[in-house]
Parts: sequence; C-alpha cells; structure tokens
Amino acid sequence: MPKIVMYSTLFCPYCMRAKALLDSKGVDYDEFRIEGDQERMQEMIQRANGRTSVPQIFIDDYHVGGYDDMAALDRAGRLDPLLETAARHATA
Repeated sequence: MPKIVMYSTLFCPYCMRAKALLDSKGVDYDEFRIEGDQERMQEMIQRANGRTSVPQIFIDDYHVGGYDDMAALDRAGRLDPLLETAARHATA
C-alpha cells in the first residue's frame, strides 16, 4: 500500500497545485485519476468519508483532505512531520 495517495482528475487546478506542493517536498506519491473510473471514484468517496471533490489526499491512513487542507497544514508547519513519518515507514 502506498504511503501517500492522491485521487485527482486531469484538468483540476487544485490537483495541479497539490502535486506541485508534494513535488516541492521531494516525496513520492501515487496519483489515482478518477475520471471515467467509477470503481476508483467510489473508493475515494468511501475513504474520504463522503467527500466527492478532488484532490483527496492521504498520508498513510491519515485523510489530509484537499489541496486547501494540505496547504493549511504546510503553513502551520504540520505537513513536513506527516511526510517524514510516511518516509520513515517506507524505509523501515
């Protein structure tokens, strides 16, 4: 199971921002594009407690939420510790 997962669509500007933020942190993540994939979309909705907007981002089993949520964690200094925890688990 990947440690960082983002559900997205191709032309979503918030998805692009989320990818840019994760890329700037130098972390690997799995991106699941949900357009046209009803099974993956249902998986996202279930994991995200009913949220249907994209992106939906998960670090380990923690549901970060969307881009705005992840950016708020970053501004508060709480994103890097979550990413470091995920990185430590990946190398363990």
